[in-house]
Amino acid sequence: MGSSIGIFDSGYGGLTIFDKIQKNLPQYDFTYLGDNARAPYGTRSFEVVYHFTRQAVMTLLDQGCRLIILACNTASAKALRNIQQKDIPMLDPSLRVLGVIRPTVEAIDNISLTKHVGVMGTTGTISSQSYNIEISHLFPHITVTGEACPMWVPLVENNEFDSPGADYFVRKHIEHILSVDPRIDTLILGCTHYPLLRNKIKTFLPQGVALFSQGEQIAGSLKDYLLRHPEIDSRLTKQGRRRFLTTEAADKFSETASIFLHQAIAVEQITLSENK
Repeated sequence: MGSSIGIFDSGYGGLTIFDKIQKNLPQYDFTYLGDNARAPYGTRSFEVVYHFTRQAVMTLLDQGCRLIILACNTASAKALRNIQQKDIPMLDPSLRVLGVIRPTVEAIDNISLTKHVGVMGTTGTISSQSYNIEISHLFPHITVTGEACPMWVPLVENNEFDSPGADYFVRKHIEHILSVDPRIDTLILGCTHYPLLRNKIKTFLPQGVALFSQGEQIAGSLKDYLLRHPEIDSRLTKQGRRRFLTTEAADKFSETASIFLHQAIAVEQITLSENK
């Protein structure tokens, strides 16, 4: 049986990843699932994020997805390892669940000249130290500084990311992380919402500091993954279909999703699968 590529996020931010992936792989079928009713995940405990993410993975599995991308830094940080090691062998050994942190990190050594890197993320992603761990594993010579930016997601979801009101919250975190380590020359946007703040962030970034967002990197990494795993690629259907699922009201999701995708979409409301 053929299957679509599942893309999961706690809310809307994963649409920035989805948008780049679908442009890179337009012929593939995709099913996007947002757990908007329980978003945001950024401040929740490891246990709760794992429980919620596991339900989402099982729901996408029930929808016929055999390759699932956790397009959510918090879920990638707090749930991916458990799902890969504990759940997949029991649920379906042919299932593949991939995160967004490792593919993001893989490009960093080529971008940073000073080998001092900053990560802007949700409280959950920063406190998990996932970027620090992944970067030190791949590139032990790189120094990593994290900065939690709890107000950035609400700014995006309330369509305030270009407003003067966003200036204070953006400037505050940029100035703080660069005061902690003035040698930082690369900032990773470690949350899928943050690309919408890109223009605002750039206005407060000193010259010589590069801004690195995940979308293009994840899309390229997935394309490469499918080339390296033809046995997985052959199971994926390629009719250019898109489905959007949400745990919130469909009309609310559709309205906010247009901020990220710049187009109207049809959305289905869904209830997540309970634990098996």
